[in-house]
Amino acid sequence: MTNTISDENNRQKLVSQGFLIPFILITSLFFLWGIAHGMLDTLNKHFQDMLHMSKAQSGMIQFSVYTAYFGMALPAGYFMKRFGYKKGIILGLTLFASGAFLIAATTSFESFWVFLICLFIMGCGLATLETAANPYTTKLGPKESAERRINFSQSFNGLAWVVGPLIGLFIYGNHSNIEGEKLSSMILPYSVIGGTVLLVAILFVLTKLPEIKDEEEPGLQPDLVSANGNVEIKPLIKQRHFVLGVIAQFCYVAAQTGVFSYLINFVTDVNQHPHFDVAHGPYFLSIGFALFMIGRMSGSFIMKYLKPTRILALYALMCCLLLPVVSIGAGWISLISLYGVFFFMSVMFPTIFALGIKNLGPKTKKASSFIVMSIVGGAIFPPFMGLIADKYNMSVGFFAPIPFFVFILYYALKGSVVRE
Repeated sequence: MTNTISDENNRQKLVSQGFLIPFILITSLFFLWGIAHGMLDTLNKHFQDMLHMSKAQSGMIQFSVYTAYFGMALPAGYFMKRFGYKKGIILGLTLFASGAFLIAATTSFESFWVFLICLFIMGCGLATLETAANPYTTKLGPKESAERRINFSQSFNGLAWVVGPLIGLFIYGNHSNIEGEKLSSMILPYSVIGGTVLLVAILFVLTKLPEIKDEEEPGLQPDLVSANGNVEIKPLIKQRHFVLGVIAQFCYVAAQTGVFSYLINFVTDVNQHPHFDVAHGPYFLSIGFALFMIGRMSGSFIMKYLKPTRILALYALMCCLLLPVVSIGAGWISLISLYGVFFFMSVMFPTIFALGIKNLGPKTKKASSFIVMSIVGGAIFPPFMGLIADKYNMSVGFFAPIPFFVFILYYALKGSVVRE
């Protein structure tokens, strides 16, 4: 009886004994790339105003970063398979810092395409970090609490998203029309980010991290182990919960990126009532990200008592119900509904990620790479949503993400079931 209670307590632990320091270090990575993304979503409106671009054109900012996820995820996965998680993390941090420094160094060019190239390099770093940190986090504790653990780490990603737009306020403070100085307010923020990321990379170089072998993953189903003790798992393409997880993650990131990218446009659109001054836009985005963070933290807690799939299904359903209210342009009711979407999107990425790589053993790193590749949804969708907004208005653009949440609802209810 005592052993049964002890086993149950171990399964409820968030982090296994001896893994607390690695868990803290890995969680810091979620915060760092959250800062980068939080700033990114303030830049759409800034470039529209400073370089006189359309919403569809400014959507290329997200296209550049999320295309890097698609291109870098598999190489990052192969790199980590050969050299381990730690070296993969250091590589990701180095690329991240390089991209940030390049952005700071090239602002005087005032070239949108040069900026996109620098963002692509930074995005390669972010993709490498996500390919490493997401699966690594799920391995630092009991299998039963994997979804809770990754949601907890991702909560700090949400906290960083709150901070990111506030840094964006500094960028918005520049109204210079002098050639060579229109984007100068980006120099300091990206220089500081590059320096901070470089220091964290040095810290990882100096810190010993446990290298977790997926082949040694405990708790694999008995029928997955052959008579000679080797782990035998079906090819990934035949793992239905994984394949549908890749599609669900594509849908989620597409919808999330669209919603995040155009909130400032929504609250400052002259056709929207009420509408606010552009200079205050980052405040509204920061409020949305605060709700997003609260959703992740509370979701991680709730998962201790309810199945992650049930929470995912409920939250996807709420997004399906709230987005039409956003789209009809009902004033404050629409704005509050949009903030509700921020809250209910919160648990989706980490939960889909954890469900998609469940019970994959030695194929976990490769599977993680494919799920990170699916983040390319964030590259494709914002320009499309921007085209709708350019043709009609920003409110109408928020109809577009609804089908994505419908698929996520299906994945939560049916598609995430692991089949033998």
